[in-house]
Amino acid sequence: MGGLVGVRALPFTFASHVLAAAAAVMVLVWNIHFRGGLAFESTNKNLIFNVHPVLMTIGFIIVGSEAIMSYKAFPGSHEVHKVVHLVLHAIALVLGAVGIYCAFKFHNESGIANLYSLHSWVGLGTICLYGIQWIFGFVTFFFPGAAPNLRRDALPWHVFFGLFVYVLALASAELGFLEKLTFLQSTGLAKYGSEAFLVNFTALVVILLGVSVVISAMAPAHIEDPHSYSAIPEN
Repeated sequence: MGGLVGVRALPFTFASHVLAAAAAVMVLVWNIHFRGGLAFESTNKNLIFNVHPVLMTIGFIIVGSEAIMSYKAFPGSHEVHKVVHLVLHAIALVLGAVGIYCAFKFHNESGIANLYSLHSWVGLGTICLYGIQWIFGFVTFFFPGAAPNLRRDALPWHVFFGLFVYVLALASAELGFLEKLTFLQSTGLAKYGSEAFLVNFTALVVILLGVSVVISAMAPAHIEDPHSYSAIPEN
């Protein structure tokens, strides 16, 4: 996959880190300050649900973003980058799975139907594709590792499909913010209140984060640097 001509990854990588930190703080403030806190077990079932947006945003989106940018953001050899990339994606996948579990747990214990919304369809499909992508990357590029020519041919598709799944994750997050805010407003939350503005701004920050991450992934680390994410060595 070719890089963006004349665009360096560094400014967008830095911007992504800042936006990721902002998104993490905002989603925590929303669910702890405005929604009452987090819990895996509680008589207040809303506290169980609150774990879902926190883990999906911080775990699935933010840690996943760092995994994509790991070839640009972390020092070290290609082998170190590969391990960091793999481990961060594994962490994102596990946290995303726990986040989805909390949504199902909330629905089941509250007598609410599962998998009826577009957000749930896209979200469940995304994490399944994420898992497939991780397994493919592990067996092809890590262990046992495919033949060099196969790895070379598979790399552009691995990068493309990874970014595609990442964009799906962003879309699912945006649908989730919209769905939850619509539910809250239908039960009396002020449409122009501070909580509504916080949720909307968090969603905007996540969009900007996604744009920065995709540009960072596609742009070369330096204008003529052959070791960018788009040109990972095969060995």
